[in-house]
Amino acid sequence: QVQLVESGGALVQAGGSLRLSCAASRRTFTMGWFRQDPGKEREFVAAIGWSGGGAVYADSVKGRFTISRDIAKNTVYLQMSNLKPEDTAAYYCAARSTKVTGPYDSWGQGTQVTVSS
Repeated sequence: QVQLVESGGALVQAGGSLRLSCAASRRTFTMGWFRQDPGKEREFVAAIGWSGGGAVYADSVKGRFTISRDIAKNTVYLQMSNLKPEDTAAYYCAARSTKVTGPYDSWGQGTQVTVSS
């Protein structure tokens, strides 16, 4: 496993932007972002491959969110634009630390994003 530390969550008005960061303690394979609102299931948001390519997105965020990674810094980012109240959730960073495929084996503690209408 690898340690993941998220940051960047905040309260923002609808239509605004935020950038989340997730710093890993070492290099990983795929890294992703998930989100969860209380009372709801955890939802996949976006993921990116070990080399910085192969980004994939949930339909609900496609065109508004961009995932990227700085390999040298072992950090992945989630740039969120045109935020909507339904984007409100705790956002979690996840990583596949030992394999390219399979379940995510490392999770961060989460960072709260709240979008006001």
